[in-house]
Amino acid sequence: MNTERPKIAVVDGAHPYDVVAFHTLFRSFPDLDCYVQSLENWVWNWGDNFQNYRAVVFYNFHQALPAGLEEALLKAIDLMAVNGQGIVVWHHALLAFPNEPVWSSICGIQDRSFQYYVNQTITVVPENKQHPITEGLTPWTVQDETYTMAEPTSDAEILLTVTHPNSMHNVAWTRHYKNSRVLCLQLGHDNMVWSDPGFRELFHRGIRWSFSH
Repeated sequence: MNTERPKIAVVDGAHPYDVVAFHTLFRSFPDLDCYVQSLENWVWNWGDNFQNYRAVVFYNFHQALPAGLEEALLKAIDLMAVNGQGIVVWHHALLAFPNEPVWSSICGIQDRSFQYYVNQTITVVPENKQHPITEGLTPWTVQDETYTMAEPTSDAEILLTVTHPNSMHNVAWTRHYKNSRVLCLQLGHDNMVWSDPGFRELFHRGIRWSFSH
């Protein structure tokens, strides 16, 4: 029996965060082997680990990249999607690479211009209780940074919604990009959310769903 834990790349960069709380979040998933790394390290793939990651969680906020890195990024994204590796676009990664049509296609939002609002109290409502990510979950309230931006296109499967004047309505959805399953998750700015049991359960399920096919 193969008992090796699935390897997950967690890509960061261009946005600060609470390092200890961030690592504590991923260490709370004992069945996943998560490797936090910069976008540059993921793209350049020293050690030839790329193909061993079952999924990639993007938590980066890059707005522009040097030409060489941009070209390498697009090649890496294409290879990931051809391989069928899971893709999780998490929080401000929804806003990354604003001039890259490929990233907009992955997210399912063509115009990703936005406004943001810190420390908003929101009630998160599961919309699809039959989906493996949201099955059995009930509404819960958290304090989080929210975005107002365009909603995902009609080919997205909506998982979570929020009704708040300073938030987009759909805050979690799934879709497909080439051979990859994609989870887009707006929740999760900092440890006020990361430490929330409801969020941890949702996030853990979402990562696993992205590569379980």
